[in-house]
Amino acid sequence: MNLHSTSFFRSIQARLLTLLAVLVFGGYAHVPQLTNEAHAQSTTNRNKVVIKSKSKQAGIKAPRDAAASMAPKKSSLVDTDSDNAAPLDSGGNLDFRVQRGCLQVSRVNDNLPSLLGIDDPAFTEFFKSQTRGFFSQLRGNCIPYAIAFGKRNRFDSLSIMNGPIRDARTQILTFTPSTFGGFLTQEDRLQTQSPNLVEVELPLSDVLYDARKVGDILPVELVWELNSIVKQIYPEESASSAVSNNQVRLIVDFGDRDRWAQIWAVEIIDSISQDVLASAFWVERNDIPGGFFTASGESIERSFWTNPLSYRRISRGVGSVRAGRAKATTKAGKPATVQRWRAHMGIDYAAPTGTPIFSVANGKIAFLGYSGAFGNLIIVEHPGNYRTYYAHLSSYNVELSVGNEVRRGFEIGYVGSTGRSSGPHLHYELRKDGTYIDPYSPSMLLDLWSMRDIDSGQLTRQLLLLGSLPKNE
Repeated sequence: MNLHSTSFFRSIQARLLTLLAVLVFGGYAHVPQLTNEAHAQSTTNRNKVVIKSKSKQAGIKAPRDAAASMAPKKSSLVDTDSDNAAPLDSGGNLDFRVQRGCLQVSRVNDNLPSLLGIDDPAFTEFFKSQTRGFFSQLRGNCIPYAIAFGKRNRFDSLSIMNGPIRDARTQILTFTPSTFGGFLTQEDRLQTQSPNLVEVELPLSDVLYDARKVGDILPVELVWELNSIVKQIYPEESASSAVSNNQVRLIVDFGDRDRWAQIWAVEIIDSISQDVLASAFWVERNDIPGGFFTASGESIERSFWTNPLSYRRISRGVGSVRAGRAKATTKAGKPATVQRWRAHMGIDYAAPTGTPIFSVANGKIAFLGYSGAFGNLIIVEHPGNYRTYYAHLSSYNVELSVGNEVRRGFEIGYVGSTGRSSGPHLHYELRKDGTYIDPYSPSMLLDLWSMRDIDSGQLTRQLLLLGSLPKNE
């Protein structure tokens, strides 16, 4: 049975109540956008789009073919594995930064790159050749832009829009360096057609403290994800009055039979000033799982990959643990007892039995069953040769079987104390190519957690398509 049918009906309801009325006609998927009128209405009235969720989660797909058990070899399923993993070279951009703004039309011409700090004559000439007709179609009093720089102030991407108006005449150009030399241009034009994306506004207090109310509006597998995003981008020390007065603006695809439900943009908005206090945007990636990045280009993915529980306390990290005592003989020939130790690879999260466990990213169930010291175990396989392990479970989600594709935030199992366990907890591991990774190591930086050069164009483009437009400079 394809369990996306519930998501399909939610999608129908969403479209009846949609506040969006434009669709991107371009190279990237899932990027329809708000009309200016719809955005103004939502900003003024703060209406909610209410969509009742069903009892079952929609973040699971049945396997196309009944897959046999994909349990790893016995040696790789031992909770006492002592092999240490060296930090992986992420290939990510450690110095990635983003600038946004809206340049006054009177200041803008085909030398715009130099105004934004791009000191590259070759790109300036390319930019001029690609924008000959662009500046004759400007509308409004400023040009929204988003620009990204990498190491040593290297130009990574630039997106510009032909005015602060979103309608059928809106045009967005995105420029990125080509890996083969030269530069690439991506053009997007918005058309007034039925969209996939819906704008939803929720009280910030509900997102932080009342998951049940959020679950009445969003698909249940998005509730944990949204709560995790907001907790990372919104300061915890904020006054309670600020929390109660602020809103969370979302751009959501409610999904259907062929695609997951997905949050594409999150903004926390001051209800009085209408200022955007914090934001995060989804960047889709083909070779590795997609991720969320702030408007300044900062990744918040590390927290997702180390956060399989809503409630948790780390009771044990990587290191050595006691493994009982053994008899030995001293140099003098006298009997003695010595303490034995074994390596503990993984993170233990103490939590009550039955606490829900969530998949930290989209993937496929590679193993589900009992496995020695691990007890009841689930292994989820993710793009990029990553695997996550969830051990000592009391039980599994009854909807799951080997081969199912699951979405991030899907409830896969429940905390227990099966296998070699001294009490209720979740033993969690992250592995790359079969090698254990300590996700809490300060020296560890994975491509999952950083903005890669090839992804930056999508982020700058998303900022203009989905984010609140910046004010005049």
